Amino acid sequence: MPKIWLMTDERLGDALLPSIAALPKGSGIIFRHYSLEVKSRRTLFLAVSAVARRHRHILVIGGLPIAVPVWLKAGRHGRVRGAVTAPVHSRREAIAAERAGAELLFVSPIFPTRSHPCAPPLGRVRFGLLIRNLRVPVIALGGMNKARVHSFGPIKVHGWAAITALDPRRQKRKAVPT
Repeated sequence: MPKIWLMTDERLGDALLPSIAALPKGSGIIFRHYSLEVKSRRTLFLAVSAVARRHRHILVIGGLPIAVPVWLKAGRHGRVRGAVTAPVHSRREAIAAERAGAELLFVSPIFPTRSHPCAPPLGRVRFGLLIRNLRVPVIALGGMNKARVHSFGPIKVHGWAAITALDPRRQKRKAVPT
């Protein structure tokens, strides 16, 4: 399973496909875009799928499945039996996702995040307690970036996921000296 994951989101706008292309080869993508109507969501998914395939990324669909050709079969992200990846916000959800057969758990929010501004962040200690003794690899999500994932010390995580931290426009702004 990939160690770096992009959670697609409307906030990426025109940077969505460049963000996918800029990911390290073999990264993961959770395709969301829940606000789009079905036809537009399917069209965008096909475009994302084409870029993901070129860069050998793993693509997983969040939310309701989209009718796509068989050769575009993507895994599912959610709280449903058969989902490859699952969102987790508590120890109870983590255990349920393990029992349901999820192969990767996305635990959030670790830090404050614009995606869920009212959700209290877990922080490092509660995050560490939540994931202790889990058998399924964990992806840290919520206010994450490369520096933060390296700050976990003894807390073992498989990787991290983000939206805006993986936007190449943001990377360029950071690289400009002030």
